[in-house]
Amino acid sequence: MLVLSRKKNESIVINDDITIVVVEIRGDKVRLGIEAPKEVPVHRNEVYEAIRRAGVESPDSPAPAPAEGAES
Repeated sequence: MLVLSRKKNESIVINDDITIVVVEIRGDKVRLGIEAPKEVPVHRNEVYEAIRRAGVESPDSPAPAPAEGAES
């Protein structure tokens, strides 16, 4: 895990197309702004886990590849 320190209004860039900006720091909470392409799903971890448990795919997610040996 890469651990970085950032101040308010400083940012982190991931893979040239995702930017995370520290919007606000208040007490023990940090507000982050995330700029990412529409096709990149961005969720809070608890929402991601709920989606994963439910087996629900994002409408923008690519269809899963067929299992090996399965007919199309």
